[in-house]
Amino acid sequence: MKNTRSISTAVKLLAIVIILIAFPVSSFAKKPIIGISSYDNGSAYQANIQFIKCVEKAGGIPFIIPVNTNDEDLKTILDMADGIIMTGGEDFSPLKWYGEEPRRELTRVNPIRDEFDVKTIRYAVAKGKPVLGICRGEQGLAVAFGGSLYQDIPTMIKGNIKHSQTPTSPEYPHHSITIEKGSLLHSLLKTEKIAVNSWHHQCIKDIPKGLKASAFAADGVVEAVERCGKIEGYEDALGWILGVQFHPELLVADGNYTEYLPIFEAFIKASAEYAAK
Repeated sequence: MKNTRSISTAVKLLAIVIILIAFPVSSFAKKPIIGISSYDNGSAYQANIQFIKCVEKAGGIPFIIPVNTNDEDLKTILDMADGIIMTGGEDFSPLKWYGEEPRRELTRVNPIRDEFDVKTIRYAVAKGKPVLGICRGEQGLAVAFGGSLYQDIPTMIKGNIKHSQTPTSPEYPHHSITIEKGSLLHSLLKTEKIAVNSWHHQCIKDIPKGLKASAFAADGVVEAVERCGKIEGYEDALGWILGVQFHPELLVADGNYTEYLPIFEAFIKASAEYAAK
């Protein structure tokens, strides 16, 4: 009887081993938790629903990060996330973040949100959490690590194209960008040229060391940045980083342009890998 039980137990263990070999660990992996930065609309902290839809479509579980500048509280919130999306919004304060006097064309700045965004980006990068920056979020990747912005494209960049497509609806592609071969963005979108939407009047000027431009508009405006090494002068655990000046969440969720979904899929995959560490 004891031998029979031993054989039965051995068979069960062998079956479990076979199942684990046949089905990789990733098959059992939990969906990554994705924090989405918010803004204060005067009565609530919110983020556009398109970010939530894209995270869910790409296989993540989203939650909105309330604007918070208390270091310990913010770290507690961010520790719940496996990846961070930095969203669009107001202009960064040029005097505070890159030592320039404000131009007349500068629009609304929000010092509290500036601090929240910069702290969030720096903490995520220090911990190695994947960061996807969109529009202001891309600009924040530069500002947070000592870079700078053009405060106003129409008055500062010669031969500029129209980067704010209003009144055209933002879920439609508006102008073309050229993507650097061999870049992360090129590997995701599988092309050197593609049309994107556009809803901004500022863009990155000086890029911090450790990041590089990987896409440009026809007038030279930086349309994407990504990691190329360790970010100098800041704590950096060498996690996944991508910033885009356009709005893939609107193209995917509202315009159904699925060719931009790989941006979110790659980010979710990187976040799942971070969660599995």
